[in-house]
Amino acid sequence: MRVELLTVGDELLLGDTINGNAAWLGRRLADHGVEVTRSVVVGDETDVIVQAAGAALERADAVITTGGLGPTYDDLTRDALAKAAGVPLIRDAALERRLRERAAASGLELEPMALRMAEVPEGAGLLRNTAGSAPGLRVELPGGVVYALPGVPFEMRTIMDEVVLPELAARAGRPEVARRTLRTARLWESMIATRLAPVEAMPGVKLAYLPDPAEVRIRITAVGPDARTLLADAEAGVHAALGDAVYGEGAEGLDRVVHRLLAERSATVAVAESLTGGLIGAELTAMPGSSATYAGGVVAYATELKHRLLGVPEALLAEHGAVHPEVAAAMAEGVRDRLGAAYGLAVTGVAGPEPQDGHSVGTVYASVAGPGGLLTVTMPRLPVPGAGPEIRPVIRRMTVVHALELLRRTLLGLDVDDAAREGRGVREETG
Repeated sequence: MRVELLTVGDELLLGDTINGNAAWLGRRLADHGVEVTRSVVVGDETDVIVQAAGAALERADAVITTGGLGPTYDDLTRDALAKAAGVPLIRDAALERRLRERAAASGLELEPMALRMAEVPEGAGLLRNTAGSAPGLRVELPGGVVYALPGVPFEMRTIMDEVVLPELAARAGRPEVARRTLRTARLWESMIATRLAPVEAMPGVKLAYLPDPAEVRIRITAVGPDARTLLADAEAGVHAALGDAVYGEGAEGLDRVVHRLLAERSATVAVAESLTGGLIGAELTAMPGSSATYAGGVVAYATELKHRLLGVPEALLAEHGAVHPEVAAAMAEGVRDRLGAAYGLAVTGVAGPEPQDGHSVGTVYASVAGPGGLLTVTMPRLPVPGAGPEIRPVIRRMTVVHALELLRRTLLGLDVDDAAREGRGVREETG
């Protein structure tokens, strides 16, 4: 079963809205063993939608569209599908009744324009929308079938899961598919792919690399009658090739891993942040129950606050400035002492886009102070000299990942030197 995605809307085409529906659909279809061969965005023009749907069905077995099923005059997907099928739009009495009942139940009077959502191409199948007003549509065209879904994300997802995915499975005779996503930190994507070449060569196994700043997720897909066995073999191969760089799987991010490790040790962590401005604290408080292991944090952005709030020596700041490995170490020790946590985690550096005090953009130091002593590392500098403002959020995100990975390795007693070398970072100080 080959599927193409067709998302409709000027707001998507012009970049006013992020195309999250296409990303979600791609992941969901892949999880169900459906091959997505292309994803196209078009504007709110009837003829353009008709042409795009026809071209897609020359290559694929089915097309899934999102958007253009609402009540306004620029919602043109139903009109385009009627034109493509060579049939008129007709008013569906049951849909009109449902729309009126939903409006009455909310104490509202139905606007005449809303009745556009009761118009459907003649002969189209209706896909029940239990989450909203406009139904999805199933339209058979020469070459294949088009499933038209609303653009509202939770409505689209509901119809997709409840109706479309079961229908696609029935049409395709879906093979057994087993899938798992492993998560890594501090390794370059090219390095991972090189090491995993033997796993890539396994019959029936496919790897996908999903990079984020300082992280790469590895999605393993196995297809066939022995898919689960293949998946287990491939996963073992990934672990053997990457070792401790694999920190979790599925939705378990570094924050959850760190919380679990701290809880196992009945320990807490306090965070001192400079360039990240509270992002590490936000990451560590995202999950419910985080107060059991997260003591708190200090955002000491101004240099003077590093001394006043965290106890960083004035002489050290005067000699080296705020961006220095010894400053990061003093911040970690200071926040640990002042907040009474078992571990102190600190970061300081230059997020850009301009250099600071003679330090280039991307110079970042992270430090952990704990029962076993003190460790400070240099984050690998990004290979983007002279990058503009867009690099600032990337450096800040990378800093969050590197800091949490440093804490994870410290908690597990792993060799931070090896991780630093592989990630092109350098250990600065231990104690």
